[in-house]
Amino acid sequence: MQEYIKNRIHELYWKDDINCARTAIICLSELFETMIEPQVIWSAVGLHGAGGYRAQCGLVEGTLMFIGIYLHTLGKTETEIVSVCYDFASAFDSTFGSLRCFELRPTGFSENDPPHMCENLTCKGIEFSYQYILKITKK
Repeated sequence: MQEYIKNRIHELYWKDDINCARTAIICLSELFETMIEPQVIWSAVGLHGAGGYRAQCGLVEGTLMFIGIYLHTLGKTETEIVSVCYDFASAFDSTFGSLRCFELRPTGFSENDPPHMCENLTCKGIEFSYQYILKITKK
């Protein structure tokens, strides 16, 4: 699973040049064998720190979007899904130290940043998200 995530993220970042939020949705949908409509992927086009504003991390946003879709397919209620999203955000924050892109990015932001500098963080974040969703759906 870790090798799959690492390779898939590398492909999505370097071949398709897509952001962390869309990468999270795509990877999680593949891992959980859940179809995602193209519109959902397009809705996440600006969710990498709120379009680069450096706000909420796209790994969090993409995972929250996937949680909503996936738990709905499992028959969970809105209240249950909202509760899981809250708990996920709390767990992510505790594990990674923040929900904000600006604080999570390895060196902050600069005009000279190389592309996809969050690739390692993305691997860790998606592995965390996968394990979290797996755990809460096995209950």
